[in-house]
Amino acid sequence: MNARVQPRQRGFTLLEAIAVIVITGVIGTFIAGFLKVPVSTYLNAVVRAEASDLADHSMRRLARDLRLALPNSVRVDGSNTYVEYIDTKVGLRYLAEDDVGIAPPAPYLSWNSAALTFTVVGGVPGGRHAPVVGDSVVVYNLGADQEPGDAYNCSGVCNRAAITALSSATITMANNPFYLQAGAGTPLMSPGKRFHVVTSPVSYGCSGGRLIRYWNYGFQPTQQVPPVGGQQAVLADNVASCNFTYTGLASQRSGIIGITLRFNQRDGSNPMTLLHQISVDNTP
Repeated sequence: MNARVQPRQRGFTLLEAIAVIVITGVIGTFIAGFLKVPVSTYLNAVVRAEASDLADHSMRRLARDLRLALPNSVRVDGSNTYVEYIDTKVGLRYLAEDDVGIAPPAPYLSWNSAALTFTVVGGVPGGRHAPVVGDSVVVYNLGADQEPGDAYNCSGVCNRAAITALSSATITMANNPFYLQAGAGTPLMSPGKRFHVVTSPVSYGCSGGRLIRYWNYGFQPTQQVPPVGGQQAVLADNVASCNFTYTGLASQRSGIIGITLRFNQRDGSNPMTLLHQISVDNTP
């Protein structure tokens, strides 16, 4: 009887297994070294893109808001880390006493009486630019140390009055400071018969590695750092530093706001620096 022939079994020897592991390690090391540079470059690009996007968003918001500043209302604190301005909702034209052809006669903004209601030429606007009770009327703002033409300082006579009532064509004020100015011998009529409707002061400042927006707080003759009261919101974090400068060009009725923002990057590399200049109209 023939014996059954068993098939020969084959497998890896320990030496062969070690050789495969070594070769695989060598190939893996080569591949890892080959991929390290592009992967590192991609991750660095992502970090820079995040920082750049944050910086760009912050700068755009700053520029948009500052362009709405009441003429001659921008001011920067002594440390150059806070900038403040009075937020303007809309600019309009008031009916003046020397306007002719008005029939029937309409109330005008008076420097000769304590009348509180005046007519808005073209009507009171609606929509997002619509004035509301609690906003203020400002006429011919000249800025700091130009009382009574400083809307921040109403400790005495000033050029700002709160709105108490509105119609489609008129605005009624809580008081008529313009009449008091005339009584004091310092009328500040607008040559263009312009006035601005403003809401409240707004500040941007850097504190604790954050860029913060402050709003809805009270008017103060001198700048408070940070502002007291109101509301605040963080616009950006990872802020290494910020610097604000303001140069008023009186002869040109304009001003230049310089902004320097430095943002820390998530990977710990050198901070990203963003520079920008904003031109503001100072024609009162």
